[in-house]
Parts: sequence; C-alpha cells; structure tokens
Amino acid sequence: MTVRTRFAPSPTGYLHIGGVRTALFAWLFAKGQGGQFILRIDDTDAQRNVDEALAPILHGLKWVGLDWDEGPEIGGPYGPYFQSQRLEKYQAAVQKLLAAGAAYRDFATTEELQAEREESQKAGKPFVYSRKWRAETDADVKRLEAEGRAGVVRLLMPREGQFVLNDIIRGEVRIDWASEQDHVIQRADGTCLYHLATVVDDHDMQITHVVRAEEHLSNTARQVFMFERLGYEVPVFAHLPYVAEPGSKTKLSKRKLDKYLKNRDFAQLMEHGQSIARRLGMAVSAETFNPVIVDFYEQVGYLPHALLNYLLLLGWSLDDKTEDFSREDMLKHFSLERVNKAPASFDCEKLVAFETRAMQRLPIKQRVAKAVPFLQRAKLVSEPPPCDTAPYVTRILEAAGDRLKVAGDILDFDDFFVADDALQYDEAALDKRLRKPVEALPLLKKYREMLAAIEPFAADRLEAATHEFVEANGLKIGDIVHAVRVAITGKAVGFGLFETLAILGRERCLARIDRALNVAMQPSAGKA
Repeated sequence: MTVRTRFAPSPTGYLHIGGVRTALFAWLFAKGQGGQFILRIDDTDAQRNVDEALAPILHGLKWVGLDWDEGPEIGGPYGPYFQSQRLEKYQAAVQKLLAAGAAYRDFATTEELQAEREESQKAGKPFVYSRKWRAETDADVKRLEAEGRAGVVRLLMPREGQFVLNDIIRGEVRIDWASEQDHVIQRADGTCLYHLATVVDDHDMQITHVVRAEEHLSNTARQVFMFERLGYEVPVFAHLPYVAEPGSKTKLSKRKLDKYLKNRDFAQLMEHGQSIARRLGMAVSAETFNPVIVDFYEQVGYLPHALLNYLLLLGWSLDDKTEDFSREDMLKHFSLERVNKAPASFDCEKLVAFETRAMQRLPIKQRVAKAVPFLQRAKLVSEPPPCDTAPYVTRILEAAGDRLKVAGDILDFDDFFVADDALQYDEAALDKRLRKPVEALPLLKKYREMLAAIEPFAADRLEAATHEFVEANGLKIGDIVHAVRVAITGKAVGFGLFETLAILGRERCLARIDRALNVAMQPSAGKA
C-alpha cells in the first residue's frame, strides 16, 4: 500500500503555526515511507472563505519546504483539489446515503429544534432530536414543503452501542452512539457541509492515513459512519495533540493575543519581529503580524528549517536528548507512534534558541546572503548592491556573532550603512556619555588624535593603543570607550568597539567623531 496523507486548510485567514505543525507531521509520515502528500483546500464554507488568504497559505507551505505531490497549482489524477469545485460529487454521495437509509430529509425549523433542546434541559436529559419533522416518503417531502418549510439532509445516526476507533496516537477511543446527533450534511440550499465533503474527498483521493489535529477527533464517529455507509474503505486515523498557549495547556489561537502578550517571552518575540517589520516600512498590527502566523517568521528573517525543527518537537521526540535534526534526520526517524498525546506548549524562548543555533551553524556566505535583502528592503544599500557590500557585511556579521539571531537583525547595525552626516544619535546616550561628563569632550578630542596617527588601523592594534591611552591619561577603560561608541555609532551598545572602529575605517571614524563633538556642544533635544 502506498501511503497517502493530506493537509486540508480552509482559506479563512493566514497560515497558523499549529497548521504548519500538522502539515509537517503528515508530510514526514508520507515522505518517510515513500508515499505522497496531498494539499486540498477545504472551502465549503463560502461565507468564511477569503480568496486573498489562499496565496499566503500556499506561499507559507512553500517557504517552509513542505512541497505537495498533488493539489493547487500542480493538479493531479484525483482533482479538482478545491472542495468548492466538487459539489456534484458531494450531492451524489448525499443521494447514496438517502437511498441506503443512512440519512433523511428533515424539515424542522430552528425554533422547533430550540424548543426541543430547552425541553431536554428542563428535564435534565441530553438533547436527542425527536426526528418529528423527518420526511420518510416523497409525499412527506411535498407536504412539508407546501407548508413553507425548508429541508436539510441529516445523518440517521445509531442510538445504541459504541463507536470504537483505533487511533495511532490515541489508542482505542470509544464514543457512545447515543451522544452523536443527527448531523446535517446538506443545507437547504443544496450545498454540503465539511463532514460529508471530507469523507468523499478522502475516498476519491485515496487517502490512506488521516493525520490531523485532535480537535477533529469529535468528528470522527460521524465520518466513519459515512465511510462505511457509502461503502468506502476507512482510512487510518492519527489525531495530533494541539499546540498550546505559552505556559498553558489551552489551545493556541489567533484570537487571544491580548492574553499571550502578558507572557514576557511571547511579547519579546512579537516586539522583536514587529520592530524589524517597521524598519522595513511595513504596516503591522497585532492582528495581522504576530508569532501565531507563519508569515511573521519569513518577514523577519527566520530560517524555515529552524522553525520546522522546533515544531517537530512540539509533541514528538526521538529520545530525551536529541534536538537538532536535519531534513534527512526528520525523514529517517519520524514516526506517528512516538507522538505524545498531551498538548505541547508554544515556548518562544526555545524557538529563538533553535533559530540562533541554526543561524550560527550557517556558513558565513549564506548568512550574508540572507541579510543583504533586508538591507536592500530598508534602502540601506542599493539594489543591486555594490560589489563591496558582501565583504563589508561579512566583517559585520563575523564581529556580531550570535547577535544576529534572524536575518532581519542586520538592521540593528544600520549605523554601519548610513552616511556619516546622517547618523542618528540616541539622545539619552549622548547626554550621559558626551554632554554631562566635563572631561568627555577633551578626552574624545585626544582619542581622535591617536586614531588619526595609529598604524595599522586594525582591531588588535586599536585595542592595544586604547589601553595605552587609558594608562597614559590615568583613566579607566570605561571613561573613553563608551564615549567613543556613541560618537561613531550613535548608540550606547553594540558588539566589540575595536572591531567596530576597524570595520568603519579611519576616515569614517574621524568624520563621525568630529560631528559628535559638534552635536554634543549643542543643547540636548530635551532642553531645546
């Protein structure tokens, strides 16, 4: 048997991080066994579908490298792969279920159903539809329609015994048939609901294993009922634990950002990403640009493999020590049997750790290639960039070390790319390091004289000369290095000062110190 799995998102919004984890597990299971991974778009709910949301879903899957063997854009032998284009197939299945006595036409109004629910509540009993408005014959249909009633099609569910499912992850699952309602499968307007559509599609597309989130477990009894009544072979089910909120066991949602922002790590992750996006000129909001959405990670420069590596371990593990997996390792070792039943909390700090390690393992040329497009988007270098851009960025990234966690962090070093006369100063740092200490400006002038004469203008020589300068003037190292940093970068913090001086070069450092001396002698912005 060739293993065939599917991922079936609804185009109702951006691609959710939990959805990518589901797609990853289905992809790994199929590909690891030489099977096929199918992408299907479940767009039966026309009122909720957003045409503009489909492109980000397809792009997001491509970005993380979860290619599909059949589906949108590439087709396949079992298409179409959009449910909205398969309505005739669903209507044919409805007729087959009606003919088999597994479904019936029902003409109850919303008010009548609500009255039955309230009656059950008063009696302290679970609601079970009386089937009072069930049409058993064509004559019943005509009579009820003549009364102005609109009919739907419901499943005629068993009311005795148990449904038993052997789930790869959950083990044996038992559900009392009496707890299942007579679910609607066709609306009054003739359109069909998801539960019927997914059964027909899984059969037509020869899906052998349904790997999906555990929230669908409650749908499984009615779906297996339809598989069997339609004469279809029932696929194997594997219901994954959901991705939980940071520090919680509650399902992660795109609608609870206010709650998540109370979590320090989540708030820092979001602010870091949004800060990069704003510097790129993007209009960002908490609703459309946040860590629950996959697009967030691409836009700020995460490595897709690092994100997948982290998601792999949300609910699955090989052992108690191995964390870093190549794509080949994932395919070799993944199995559904090792998926945990319990939900896995979305740990922002751990995600950043995965990304930082992955970025540092990347060869320097690749890191530069990831960073330069961000400089172009921020208009800090031209497009195409000058021929000396890559060597220059290489020196910056080598000096920055693990400060570059995502490619967008290159924008933290914008002071290396702006013109000397356009350098912006942190006013608080300027006040603290250059304006308030009475000895700061005279010392900075003397240090400038040293820089003008020093040879070679290299980091190790600059460090040695600075220590000599400090000793000769009876200073502490902090008395000069903080002032110099603010003068040449406009900022209070950064990577090694001597590497910074060497990268900027003598002429730019002297020009920036001259400008800083002039600016520092003017009143601060807060006192103007």
